[in-house]
Amino acid sequence: MAKPATATIGTQDRVLDATGHVAIVIGASLFVALCARISVPLPFTPVPLTLQNFGVLLVGLALGPRRAFAALFLYLAEGLMGMPVFSPMGPGGVAQLLGPTGGFLLAYPFVAGIAGWVFEGKSEAKNGKKSFARAVLACVLAEIYLFAGGLSWLAILTHSFAQAIRFGLYWFIFAEVIKIMSAAALASGWQRFHKVQS
Repeated sequence: MAKPATATIGTQDRVLDATGHVAIVIGASLFVALCARISVPLPFTPVPLTLQNFGVLLVGLALGPRRAFAALFLYLAEGLMGMPVFSPMGPGGVAQLLGPTGGFLLAYPFVAGIAGWVFEGKSEAKNGKKSFARAVLACVLAEIYLFAGGLSWLAILTHSFAQAIRFGLYWFIFAEVIKIMSAAALASGWQRFHKVQS
């Protein structure tokens, strides 16, 4: 028995939709890899200053929790397979995940998911408005999770939480504030632009 034409069109639409989501996830993982290439070594810490966190936050805000988590999970998988997606300041591959930046890297899927979830959630209560303030809140909560993971791993490696804070927090606060504000401005600006276009 032949399938009705509407069933065939519906199946094709679902395949195209799924293909679009896959392309977005792959593109987002590559965007974070590109951000990781912009890296500055700091002489007083084994953790380099990178644009990577900005990329993770922006992906979370732009894609929402599920696709952002998938994109950063894919990013870690790419790195584990030896692709040059991590900061060039480290050894790459599994060694990078076991090194001083491993806690930060392993937190990335959750950081992106948290940023997307907070930015996306409850927006219906405010008439679908995703404001700059909400984006900043999403980024701050995501960064708290990021630094909790990164500093915990550094504390394990250094056997000192005070040393972990010296290596992984103090030198990065100002840069993280700039990354949070930039990601929030881009995401909320895109939401306003997209709303006007609709």
